[in-house]
Formats: sequence, structure tokens, C-alpha cells
Amino acid sequence: MGLADASGPRDTQALLSATQAMELRRRDYHMERPLLNQEHLEELGRWGSAPRTRQWRTWLQCSHARARALLLQHLPVLVWLPRYPVRDWLLGDLLSGLSVAIMQLPQGLAYALLAGLPPVFGLYSSFYPVFIYFLFGTSRHISVGTFAVMSVMVGSVTESLAPQALNDSMINETARDAARVQVASTLSVLVGLFQVGLGLIHFGFVVTYLSEPLVRGYTTAAAVQVFVSQLKYVFGLHLSSHSGPLSLIYTVLEVCWKLPQSKVGTVVTAAVAGVVLVVVKLLNDKLQQQLPMPIPGELLTLIGATGISYGMGLKHRFDVDVVGNIPAGLVPPAAPNTQLFSKLVGSAFTIAVVGFAIAISLGKIFALRHGYRVDSNQELVALGLSNLIGGIFQCFPVSCSMSRSLVQESTGGNSQVAGAISSLFILLIIVKLGELFHDLPKAVLAAIIIVNLKGMLRQLSDVRSLWKANQADLLIWLVTFMATILLNLDLGLVVAVIFSLVLVVVRTQMPHYSVLGQVPDTDIYRDVAEYSECGVDVDFLISQKKKLLKKREQLKLKQLQKEEKLQKQAASSKGASVSINVNSSLEDMRSNNVEDCKMMMSPGDKMEDATANGQEDSKAPDGSILKALGLPQPDFHSLILDLGALSFVDTVCLKSLKNIFHDFREIEVEVYMAACHSPVVSQLEAGHFFDASITKKHLFASVHDAVTFALQHPRPVPDSPVSVTRL
Repeated sequence: MGLADASGPRDTQALLSATQAMELRRRDYHMERPLLNQEHLEELGRWGSAPRTRQWRTWLQCSHARARALLLQHLPVLVWLPRYPVRDWLLGDLLSGLSVAIMQLPQGLAYALLAGLPPVFGLYSSFYPVFIYFLFGTSRHISVGTFAVMSVMVGSVTESLAPQALNDSMINETARDAARVQVASTLSVLVGLFQVGLGLIHFGFVVTYLSEPLVRGYTTAAAVQVFVSQLKYVFGLHLSSHSGPLSLIYTVLEVCWKLPQSKVGTVVTAAVAGVVLVVVKLLNDKLQQQLPMPIPGELLTLIGATGISYGMGLKHRFDVDVVGNIPAGLVPPAAPNTQLFSKLVGSAFTIAVVGFAIAISLGKIFALRHGYRVDSNQELVALGLSNLIGGIFQCFPVSCSMSRSLVQESTGGNSQVAGAISSLFILLIIVKLGELFHDLPKAVLAAIIIVNLKGMLRQLSDVRSLWKANQADLLIWLVTFMATILLNLDLGLVVAVIFSLVLVVVRTQMPHYSVLGQVPDTDIYRDVAEYSECGVDVDFLISQKKKLLKKREQLKLKQLQKEEKLQKQAASSKGASVSINVNSSLEDMRSNNVEDCKMMMSPGDKMEDATANGQEDSKAPDGSILKALGLPQPDFHSLILDLGALSFVDTVCLKSLKNIFHDFREIEVEVYMAACHSPVVSQLEAGHFFDASITKKHLFASVHDAVTFALQHPRPVPDSPVSVTRL
């Protein structure tokens, strides 16, 4: 203890000194060195003396944060569901979900027939994809599930790869239905793979190539296809299977040919169901403000038709086709048939694009109306996963329905909780109540489909409105409609997209340009075409100028030849030395004249800087060559190009601009450029546009600056204004 006490003050003093020195060094270090950035910190963490366990812990924390951010990005339900306002939204979502489920039930059964599948698979497609979209979707109001356009596209594929049975035996129908289910589920998996892949690579912008006239023309033609496909159920006919181009025409002709074979009981059933549905829809429209929710006309028609069919024995007494057996319970998952991928890849991509275009269009409409944002790339992923997982459980490709989406919004739906509730209601029907619809007539389902086409068929009025508004959009609409009607849904969409892109290219190659005039006492310039004609035929002036200059050159050469001849005659008596001097003088005059002509005709040279003797003789007293040649002069001395509308320039544009500078200088007009954006200027520099004759002094920030400069530096053409052209 004594030794320790004796040495204590010294050690304490030494320790304090060491601590102060370290503190000073630490302060100096932080004062002299800048703050470390993230790269330096990572470098120190990689090579420093910290334990490797701490490095691994940091790496794991960063990886966990990235994984969590990625999970929240692609699983939006984890973001909005914990903040779900139960008191404000739950009641509305509950009523909305029940209303949508009431519509989803008959439409699912009907659209399965449209896809060429047994009705129960429409119920499966109304359950699995809807619940998957609840987890991954970003739109609060669209109703995902079966849709007429998607179903008819699937039906065209199933009928082409698994055609109708040769006879009506149960064995052939069962084998046909099994084959079609496999085709449809494999198609759904492939559609889902396309949509998920496009969403992950942020390819959601592809929908921008599908303009509104194109989509409306396409859906209108698809509605016509749907209508024609349901005629066999309305009249009770057995038609041949048609696919490919002109299949719609062949189907209509066959329906007309077999119309005398129609079944009276089927026609009456479809007509009565159609009238009931139309009356209920009219009542819903008229009493929309008084009713808390729409009258479920489709469900009531479904229940009533099933009861009447069972009680009256429509199948046995009047030969009315019914839905038949609807198995209770869910089917186990099944792997897709990969051997069909090569046959389905084209149709799958078309269906993937069309389904996404319809969904994102409706989603953005509702998002704009209710003030939230829809992520187009996440929507692709959500629809893709809905179709991918649904295909594994033997569903066919789905999108969203406009009619159900409007009902989901109008009945108080606030989020995709409404979609989850509707899918659970469909699940209850699949497990317990589906078999009750065994005697439901197929004609009733056809009537439901046809009545629901009213909205899409009313788009035929677009022809009149587009004729008044925009005839280019009308042309896109008509080409899309006719191509889809004649070439079927897949080829029709390809033709429509190609035509739309070609039309865009053609319209960009024929841009509008105008001559601008200055509003007095302002720096505003407007088109003066409607007030006065102003223009000059540049090509004509240049060609006439060249012809006259060439003619003058020929006259001068003839005159020189005459002088040479006279000098030779005069020099013959004076000796050889004089002759040599005369000849050399004449050759010098010729060479000088030719060089002067070349200088005058070279691109980019200024007319007033020409020093050739021939040009000096051709100039008028005010310096104008055109005036001396007797050609009309332009009524302006400067041309200003307003390039504010240009977003980029390519090599062709660079050559065109250089030709403009050259040609207008040939007719004694100086050219300037105004309002160029910085990227355009950079592209001009990269293309070596600026040189000794075209410098950046010809470039101005605004049209008014260019006009002011041109008026202060006029060409020697008296009383000539400045011409401003907007490209």
C-alpha cells in the first residue's frame, strides 16, 4: 500500500498528461481531416481492427433492412393493413365486398362458359386471384376477377387447341373439358410469368403504347366477339369450332345458316332472363340515390332461373341445356404442362398486356378520383402473381371488371378488404352452395353476359365524337376495331399497335411550322399565316442564280477567248516572248476566275466576303448579287429558327440545319437559332455542327434576343424585316 501511495501522484500526473495529449491529437485529427463518407467508413470497417463478428453483425443488419424494404415494396398489405381505420372503413368494405360477391357469382359462372370451360372454374378464378391481389395490389377500388374480354381471349385459345367433341357422348365431353382446363391453367401460369417478369424489370411503361382510342376500339371489337360467341347458347345451337382470321365471320354465317334449328325453350329462357336483367338495371339507375346498395338483379335471376328450371324440368321437357354437376370443394394444385408453352407464348403475352392495360387504366382513374397513387410496376407484379398462383390451382387468366369496380366504389368500398371479403364469400359458395346451381340454364348465363356488354358496345359512339375531335385518333380506333374483328383478338392487337406506332412516326415526319410576327411593343411572337402570306422559294432562287452566274461565266470566257485570239494575231509580228507573256496572263485570268467561282459556290462562305472579280462585277451598288442578276430578293434579311420544341437532334437533323444555313445564305439571308435546350446544344457540339461559318454567335437564348440582334446587324438589303420560324 505504501509503494502504491508513494507512486500514486506521479502515475496520476502521467496519466493526465497522456490523456490530454490524446485529446489534443483527437481534436487536431478531426480539425485537419474532413468527415468520412460512406465509402471510407466501409473501407475502415473492412481493414480496421474491429472484430469480424461486428462486421458480420453490421452486414446482417444492412441485409435485413434491405430485405425488409424489398418485402414492404412488393407486399403492400404489410404497409396499409396495420394502419387500417377499422371504425371508418370496415362497414363500407363489408357491404361493398358482399355486393361485389353477389355480382361475382353469376359472372364467374357465365365467363367460364365464355372461356370454353365448365362453370365451376369461373368460381375458382373468382377466389384465388382476388385474394392474391388483396395481398400484393396497390389499387383500393378495382375488382379483380373474371372479365369478358379476357375470357373470350382465353376461349379462342382453348377452342383452337382443344376443339369440340365429335359427338355428344359424356366421355368425349369429359376429355375435352379436361384438356381445355389444362390449356387454360397453363396459359394463366404463362401470363403470370410474363407479368411478374415485366413488373420486376419496371416495364410498366409499356402501357403507354396502348393509347385510349386503341384500347377502346379493341374492347369494343372484343365485345362484338363476346356477343357472337354467346349466340349458340341463346338459340341452343351446336356450332363448329372456328379459330384464326375471319373466324368471327364464319361463326356469324353458321349461326344464320342454322337459325331454323333453334330451340324454342332455350330462346324463351334467354329472352325472359334478359328482360328481367335490363329492367332491374334500369331500376338501379333510376333509384340510385334512394337505394343503399344496388338490387342484385343477376343473383336474383340466377336463383329464380335455377328454381324454375328444377321445378319445371326444363332440361327434360324442353331440351334446355343446363350447367350440370358443380363439384363441391377446392381442387388440389397441379403443375402446368410445359409442353404447351411454345404454343401459348404469343397468346400469353397478348393477354398479359391487355389484362394489365385494362387494370392500370381503371386503377389510375379511381386513384385520381380518391387521391392516392397506383404503382404501375407493382400492379404488374400483383396481377402476375394472381394469374401465376391461380393457374397452379386451375384458374384461367383474369383482370379487373369495370362494372364490378364501379359497384365496389359506389357501395362504400375503401380498400382491398372488400375484395378479400368477396373472395371469402365465393369460397363459401364453392365449398357448400355450388352444387345447388346444377339445374341453372346456360341460356341465363348467356343473357347475363350479353346484358353486361352494354357499356362496351356503347363505345361505338366514339366514331362520331372522334370524327369531330381528332381524326387521327379515329383512324387508330377504326383500324384497331376492324383488325380485331377480322383477324381475331391476338393478331388484331399486334396490327393495332404497329399501326399506331407507324402513325406516330408519320406524324413526326410532317411537323407543323409557322412564321411568327411580333406583337407591337411586346416580346411576344405569334403565327402570322392567317394575316398575310410570307414566303420565298429558296430552291428556285438558288437554281436561277446558278444558271445566271454560269451564263455570265460562259460569256466572260468567250470574251477572254476573243481577246486571246486578237492578242495572238497582234503578237505574231512582235516575237515569241510577247506571245508567252500574253498566254501566261490569259491563263492567270482564267484560273483566277475559276477559283473565284469555286469560292463563291462553296457552302458556308459569306457572299459579301467574296473577292473574285466575276462576283464583284455581278454585285449591285448595295452589294446584292440577286439584284444585280435581276432576281427577286427576299423581303427579309434574317431568318430565326425557334428550336424550343426540339428535345433532341440526330445526324439527319444536323445535315438539314446546315443545309438551311447554306441555302439561305445563298439568297443573302442570315440564319440564327433561338431557344435551344441544353441537351440539344450538347448534341450540336457532339455532331460538330459549329465551325468557322456557323459559330455559337448564331445561337440565342430567346427569340426576342435573336430579333434584337438581327435588327441591329441587318444585311445590306434595304427595308427588309426579320423572319421568325417556329419548328
